[in-house]
Amino acid sequence: MGQPITVTVRAGARPEVRIFTCNRSVTGMEIEVYADADAATGDRPPDVLARRLLAAGATKVTVYSNVVTVEAPAGAWGTLEAEARHLVEHLFEFYGDEAGWSFAARGVEPGESKVG
Repeated sequence: MGQPITVTVRAGARPEVRIFTCNRSVTGMEIEVYADADAATGDRPPDVLARRLLAAGATKVTVYSNVVTVEAPAGAWGTLEAEARHLVEHLFEFYGDEAGWSFAARGVEPGESKVG
C-alpha cells in the first residue's frame, strides 16, 4: 500500500472548478484531459484518478504533473469536494482491484476510511 498524497484544494476562477495541488506528481510533463469516462481508459495513475473523479460526479478532469483540475456543476461541490479530495489523497493507496487495495476489495466506500 502506498502513502497518501497531501492535497491542498482551492476554488478556481469559475464556481464549477476546483484545483487540487498535490505534494507529488501524478503525471509527467504532458497535460492529460478527460472530458468523459470514455477518455479515461488506461491504467496509468491519471487515467485511474480521472475515472474515479468522473464516476463521483465530475464533468471534466485535467491533470498536469502535481495539479488536478476538476470541473463539476457548481452546486455539487458542497458534497463532491470532500469526496474528490479523498480520491486524490488515496490514489496510490487504492490502485486497482487486482492489487487488493481498491475500495471494493477493502470493503469500504469512497470517502470512508478503514485502517488495516
